[in-house]
This record gives sequence, structure tokens and C-alpha cells, in this order.
Amino acid sequence: MNPAALDLNLLRVFDAVMRERHVTRAAARLGLTQSAVSNGLARLRRAFGDELFVRRPGGVEPTALANDLDPRIAAALDEVQAALALKLPFVPASATEHFSIGMSEYAEAVLAAPLVAALAAEAPGCTLTIRHVDRTDAAALLECQDIAIALAVMTEELPAHFTRILVLPDEFVTLMRPGHALSEGELSLPRFVGFPHLVVSPNGSRRAALDEPLRAAGHPRRVTVTCGHFLAVADILLASDLVCTMSGRMGSRIARAHGLVARPAPVDVRHARLSMAWHRRHEAHPAHVWLRRKLQALAREAPVQSMIASD
Repeated sequence: MNPAALDLNLLRVFDAVMRERHVTRAAARLGLTQSAVSNGLARLRRAFGDELFVRRPGGVEPTALANDLDPRIAAALDEVQAALALKLPFVPASATEHFSIGMSEYAEAVLAAPLVAALAAEAPGCTLTIRHVDRTDAAALLECQDIAIALAVMTEELPAHFTRILVLPDEFVTLMRPGHALSEGELSLPRFVGFPHLVVSPNGSRRAALDEPLRAAGHPRRVTVTCGHFLAVADILLASDLVCTMSGRMGSRIARAHGLVARPAPVDVRHARLSMAWHRRHEAHPAHVWLRRKLQALAREAPVQSMIASD
């Protein structure tokens, strides 16, 4: 195969099919017709002398050669994109960029509204897609370029080709219904762990940042309920003697909206701060740099809307 004779656009076809594992979805990703992608695949197969992708129920499966080619072709496309981006300054007022980012429920509740307002004011031609992410899928979505930035509490280490910074420090508060026995008086650890606890966990984990310091203090708590979304917290607490400890920004919003009592957590918690992560392929991309800086600024400005009851 003569590399000089290969149309570089065919590498984009290869990359899209590799990411989507489906010809029709790859065509939509590229803004091409299905027949154009099929023709591109046919040319790639002739060039490499390999089937590259074989049909299977629900899509296509890469061959061994395609799997070997994938990281090299992806890296080459990243280099081309980075080189082109260096010559294209990002001008927010006239830009028409589409931003696709991933946010945890907490990040979305705190940062989505100010980000939308900032785009409307500074980059009105840009569009935004927000997808849900958490610590279990953020890296995979960044890797396959379904999102450009992830904002979530990520406790695990990320691969070396990702950049990760910490944003949005927060305090922890405990929510309960009005009239709850813990809503007044000293919130000692024995009293605190004497009641059942609710944990919000999108992946079903029963452990949270609060558990380690409680165990270290000799007062492990009893988690009797987990739920997947903060939206369910108020109704659960109002109908039970459960208590729920969470970030102060989210907790104060829920307490204010639903008439719950919010009190400071009775143990020092190592802050599970929100992380912002991205693939290093986007490190120097002007639009990406602008968006990252905007998100950092919004995180710094995010108020703690406190309505925490004093002891």
C-alpha cells in the first residue's frame, strides 16, 4: 500500500466505525450518507488487504488488524486536529462550536444553569449537550469522544493520557425532615449513627465519603436505603426517620426547596471534590481551552446557598 495514495478522510471513516461499531451511526457521526461510509470502508479494505470490520447482529466487529490500527489512526487524527486547531483562534461571539460534556447529577445541578447563561451571553452561536457521567463511565466516554470534558467525583486514578484537576470544594450537611429527633439539640456521633441513613449513589454503592471518618471514630453508621438520584431525597426523608448527608451546595438547595432541616455533618469529612477531566488530545484546542476556563470560573463563583441550622 502506498501511504501517499490514501485519502486521509478514509481514516475518519475508519475511526467513526471503530467508535460506533455500526455503519449507520458512523455515518450520522460524520454527517455522511450510509453509502458514502460503505464506499469508504470498501476502499480501506482494498488498501489494507483486510476485511477490517465484519458484520454481526446489531453492527460490525473489528478484525485483529483493525484493533491494531485503531490506536495509531486515532493518534494520527488527534495530531492533525491539534495542528489545525493551533491556526483557528476561538472567538466566542462568532463561534458555532458544539460542546458535548458529561456531568454528574451534582455537577449539573450546580454548574449547568450558569454555563448555559454564560454561553448565551458570550457564545450565542454555540450549542451544548450534557450527558450524565459518574466515576464508573467518565473515562470511557472521554476515550471514545462522546464527551470532551467530564465533571464528576472521580475517586479512581485515570490513565496517563487524561488531564484531571480538582474544582468546586464543598462542605457536607445532613438533611432530615422537620420535627426529626436530630433536628434539635446536640448532634453527637452516637445520636447521629443511631438513626438509619440514606445514601445517594447512581451506581448503587452503599459507601460514601462519610463512612471512613465514622468508622475511624468508632461510630459506623447503618445505611438502610440507597437511591440513584438526588431528586428522590426529599420525598424519602419527609416520609421517614432517615437522614442523608451530602454536599452543602446540593443539600441547601434541596432543603430550601422542600422545607427540610439541614445541619452540619458531625464529623470532619475529607472532601470528595468534584474533578474536571479531559483527554490530552484536546489540551491545546482553543475552543476546549475556553470552555475549561469558563467552567473553572463558574465553579469558583458557585455560591454555597446555606440554610444550615445552628446547634
